[in-house]
Amino acid sequence: MTEPYPEHRPNVGVVLFNAEGFVWFGKRFGAEGPWCWQFPQGGVDEDETLEQASLRELHEETGITSDLVAPLGMTEGWLAYDFPPEVLAQFGKNRWKGQKQRWFAYRYLGTDEDFNLTAVPPREFSKFRWVALSETPALVISWKRQVYARVVEAFRPFSVTRTSPAPSKRKG
Repeated sequence: MTEPYPEHRPNVGVVLFNAEGFVWFGKRFGAEGPWCWQFPQGGVDEDETLEQASLRELHEETGITSDLVAPLGMTEGWLAYDFPPEVLAQFGKNRWKGQKQRWFAYRYLGTDEDFNLTAVPPREFSKFRWVALSETPALVISWKRQVYARVVEAFRPFSVTRTSPAPSKRKG
């Protein structure tokens, strides 16, 4: 069997759903502009399964450990995107044309206070918010939107239908 997307780096993405069905969305550390938000994602090490990679990336980027999540689902097959020319130019002689991803959905069992965005350097996110899954493609950089739209379709059963979370009741 031929490996799908052999010129794309193997990668995982994580969609974390809270009890209300909203998803965790992080603002990339040091990034500015309207499209600097994304889900946790990252590469797969040679010695780990895709699920192990998803839990490792979740911990590295948010500080959340596997005991605070419960599995909900996973996308079928690889979802891929190509890097635009300006991104490829930044990588120099990078061998990857883009990224191929398997996405994992988890139910979040903790509280907002459990997140530690500086737990594992280097820092990936500067802050986070809870949003409706359907809103996420419009908030990411354009060349990732097609993949995010497919993630929305795959994980729609776990999400809410309204477009903004209820106001926080947390004080302070």
